[in-house]
Amino acid sequence: MRGKRIGSGAALLAGALAVTGLAFAPTALAVAPTTASVTANCGLFGGGAATLTATQSGTSATLTLKSTAITAPIPIGANSINSTLTMANSTGSARVFTGTVNPAMPTGAPIEVGPLGGTVASGDSLDFYRGSLKMVVFGITVTCTATGPQSPGPFVFD
Repeated sequence: MRGKRIGSGAALLAGALAVTGLAFAPTALAVAPTTASVTANCGLFGGGAATLTATQSGTSATLTLKSTAITAPIPIGANSINSTLTMANSTGSARVFTGTVNPAMPTGAPIEVGPLGGTVASGDSLDFYRGSLKMVVFGITVTCTATGPQSPGPFVFD
């Protein structure tokens, strides 16, 4: 009988320690806000409102840009836009996000690139304003810049 009590007591103690450990575990890293709006100018290829979406996992982050104001001038196959998104960083060097991820888009479809991957540091404050998006499609380079700061504000990474 004594062995059962010790075993039960040990199990309860282990369970209590596990719950306490979860309560004091570090929180997952996060970026805030997770979405922001910008107005982009892509020269001859148009411009207008765009939405940026950010995610973070440790020092890795992704950004996706979507715009109904900037449209595909020709049909574009999936994963065929070579994109480089440079974000201004108020706390240090600019951060660069790259990739060839995009959905297939027929002529006139809204432009979407990403998620584009990059590296961030805790405290980075990234804004598309004073940055750029360079897209290479079928050998044609399209460069987009923001006409003002993103709203509601820069992406701040933990």
